[in-house]
Amino acid sequence: MSEDEPAEGRGGRRPEGENRLPPALAVLVAALIYALLPESLLFTPRFVIPALEIVLLIALLITNPRRMVRETRVSRIASIALDAVVIAANLVALGLLVTVLDSEQTSGKGLLIAAIQVWVTNVIGFALLYWEIDRGGPVARRTRPRSKLRAADWRFSQDENADTITEVAVTSSKHDDWRPTFVDYLYLSLTNSSAFSPTDTMPLSPRAKLLMGLQASVALFTSLVIVARAIGALGG
Repeated sequence: MSEDEPAEGRGGRRPEGENRLPPALAVLVAALIYALLPESLLFTPRFVIPALEIVLLIALLITNPRRMVRETRVSRIASIALDAVVIAANLVALGLLVTVLDSEQTSGKGLLIAAIQVWVTNVIGFALLYWEIDRGGPVARRTRPRSKLRAADWRFSQDENADTITEVAVTSSKHDDWRPTFVDYLYLSLTNSSAFSPTDTMPLSPRAKLLMGLQASVALFTSLVIVARAIGALGG
């Protein structure tokens, strides 16, 4: 193996950690969506939850401003706490949305927009959580050899493409040392919220199955009950 080849695989993956920008932008979008929710869906003053999310994000940016290369016990807890805040606040918003379904003061258009906000935040929140827990987290996935990683929570298509045709196998985990990034977990979260079931990425661990089940249930409830009610009100 030549000196410029990676320690594992021949894909020439950059040795530094994952880019911090995509997950940071996702958090900012989630905070903005929450700040724009109707007053009836808020259980705290409007900017308390977004401010908490941004404070936690800033703390994480201080640890890893550009690349995910360092991790401490505190930063790990803060990252998971941030994901939990996004998801929990959105679940409460969903519950409050259900309570105002029959309110004469809530328009069909308002219900539809609020349901879309809840659905999008559901995608973002679970994408962040999946990204944070799989194989030990984003820092571990990019800085540790495979033999030192925790057991995978999800099996991506690249993890099983090693025996296919050359142009597909060349980007597999085995040949290219491919490892998932935030975009892969965002896609996983989006497809799970759209299809209400796994598509090309399979959950392996019990916690992955439970989380995907919870996310799909929230998405299904939002889509079939709340959006249907909102569209019905629009036509009424």
